[in-house]
Amino acid sequence: MTRRVAVTGIGVVAPGGVGVPAFWDLLTAGRTATRRITFFDPSPFRSRIAAECDFDPYQHGLDAAQVERMDRYVQFALVAATEAVQDAQLDLGAENPWRVGVSMGTAVGATTQLENEYVEVSSAGAVWEVDHRRASPFLYRALSPSTLASEVAALVGARGPVQTVSTGCTSGLDAVGYAFQLIEDGKADVYVAGASDSPISPITVACFDAIKATSARNDDPAHASRPFDASRDGFVLGEGAAVLVLEELDHARRRGARVYCEIGGFATFGNAYHMTGLTREGVEMAEAITQALAQARLAPQEIDYVNAHGSGTKQNDRHETAAFKRALGEHAYAVPVSSIKSMIGHSLGAIGAIELAACVLALDRGVVPPTANLETPDPECDLDYVPRTAREQRLDAVLSVGSGFGGFQSAVVLDRRERRAR
Repeated sequence: MTRRVAVTGIGVVAPGGVGVPAFWDLLTAGRTATRRITFFDPSPFRSRIAAECDFDPYQHGLDAAQVERMDRYVQFALVAATEAVQDAQLDLGAENPWRVGVSMGTAVGATTQLENEYVEVSSAGAVWEVDHRRASPFLYRALSPSTLASEVAALVGARGPVQTVSTGCTSGLDAVGYAFQLIEDGKADVYVAGASDSPISPITVACFDAIKATSARNDDPAHASRPFDASRDGFVLGEGAAVLVLEELDHARRRGARVYCEIGGFATFGNAYHMTGLTREGVEMAEAITQALAQARLAPQEIDYVNAHGSGTKQNDRHETAAFKRALGEHAYAVPVSSIKSMIGHSLGAIGAIELAACVLALDRGVVPPTANLETPDPECDLDYVPRTAREQRLDAVLSVGSGFGGFQSAVVLDRRERRAR
């Protein structure tokens, strides 16, 4: 018999506030956390806006040694993981550490620290032969993406399967999906799973400037992220982290844990098409949705809410709309769909986990987050994208999707499975 997987804890670091209460308050109020970049002078760049986290690691329990050796994205992950474990009321000391796993996603890893280190050892690029003596003793930890999962594993004492997943902007969905599959397969009983990224740095901004993927609405940062709107001109870069505690359902029941929901299905596919381009038909995303629904044993019409990738680029929003119609049929026109990137920006690999956290909260609290800044819908995006205002609605099953550079297309189904017999 297939093992069932419950979500029992949530932790979030996001623009607009650290912690689940601040995160949920921002989403349900429809507020935006996008602003002019403050981490460096953005004047030379085409896009000069981002959704930054107001984050003090010391305020959130990290010590000087941790701050010195960890890039910002790892700091985010530890704070989110701590909140998630506390929310789950999980006594890790009482768990078999060989049955506890960690799965963390990131798209660009320690980009911020690596760029800062290069600036230091090259005298801001002035010399070709760098001076290695000026580098941090923790430079290798910044180079290796495995640092993210290993630091979280050390925090929670996990000796089971530990991995870092890096599949572009679907990393967060895939990291949680991978953890779900390993619990299903009996490889672990508890997983700390999520994703983190802190990509707001000159090199990242320059890369997205080069392909004109980000918004140039610099005179109005609060309204720059406009998924599905006819006037959208690209996404707004963001940062953050989210972590979920996943448990085998009977394990959670035995310890009397609160079960937010279950993960019903996960699927991921590649489009074998283009590094940054998407087909208009949305076939690969539709296939991921169809397979995730089949695994969850849900019909399309049983989905009550779709959390869209909704990046705010012309091609993505049209691609997604086509995928929803292909996978959900006529129900695509009836189900509410929204993009929280309109409020917290696009944190690359972290966003899938942050969106899953939003979906768990939406299920738990019966509220659909809105798509902020949606004023004039694109005629090609003709679904119910919940413009500007959150909507109270009972939710029993939700779908969250992601689309990443490299052709990655992923889908996760969350379900109040205990409401019906299986």
